[in-house]
Amino acid sequence: MNPNSSQTSNSSGGRLFAGSDPVRLSITTALAQIFVWPFVYIDIFMFTVFLKRHVLRAEARYLLFAQTLIADTAFLLSTNFVVITYQVFLLLPVRACLPLALLMGGLTHVSPTTIVAMCLERYVAICMPLRHVNIFSPSRTMVFIAMVWLIAFSKPFIDFMIFLSYVTESYFGELTFCYYEIILLEDWHMIMRGNLFILNYALVLAILAFCYGSIMHVALRASGQNKQAAAKGQRTLLFHVLQLGLCTLEVTGPLIEARVLKTGNINVYLIVRYFNFLAFSVFSRAISPLVYGLRDEKFNAAMKYYAKCGISHVSVEK
Repeated sequence: MNPNSSQTSNSSGGRLFAGSDPVRLSITTALAQIFVWPFVYIDIFMFTVFLKRHVLRAEARYLLFAQTLIADTAFLLSTNFVVITYQVFLLLPVRACLPLALLMGGLTHVSPTTIVAMCLERYVAICMPLRHVNIFSPSRTMVFIAMVWLIAFSKPFIDFMIFLSYVTESYFGELTFCYYEIILLEDWHMIMRGNLFILNYALVLAILAFCYGSIMHVALRASGQNKQAAAKGQRTLLFHVLQLGLCTLEVTGPLIEARVLKTGNINVYLIVRYFNFLAFSVFSRAISPLVYGLRDEKFNAAMKYYAKCGISHVSVEK
């Protein structure tokens, strides 16, 4: 199959896309590498800082933050692999793509779910400070983290079970690119997934509204250091709302892509798809952990310390 030809082909309800402009494909792939790899290294550095500082490993919010670093790094690497397969036009059997598609589907939900857990942790810390140590002890926080990963991967698991109920055996041997839509072959399945997504984020927004309202109430009644802590908690919660907003925009990408696809212009569709990938999947996930690490005083101080140590070590070697 010629990678430079523009085509769409149906396959058991699925669809395979190939662009006609190799220059555009090379540029978008290069942009993906420019965005992905620096932030992957930054996330790895931040996670290394977390591991080196015992004081960070003892606090619930940093344990939760470390999970976003793990999930986002794994997500960036796996999606970048898919981008490279587009560049070299590497088609794999559906059965070989399924594990990667399910992994990406689960990783997509880990960060938003962790952000909700981080909001609840801030709510308990500010509104119930005497109980915070017991509720979010390191051991219990690890249980919460396990629940976050279980909830995140339950969604692609349910999609996979539904997929197995109607897919034919021959479909597993067909060649395809590795994207999540290979297990969403029926329109009703797509609609159901979209409705569940809306319900999920309505619940998330309700939780955030409750936490923010409670923290605001404490901030109005507090004084001195307590007032400052409550105000800082409000700003942190607003930042988490922004993070969730970016995650929401990422999931609305397929809806926009579906409308563009109806025009029949495959090249425009692929441009929109790459823009959504770079803007929402890569940039939003890459920038959020960095901003959180820089705005947190304790984590920022640890990052500066180990960055200086690293620079000093290189200078001594030279």
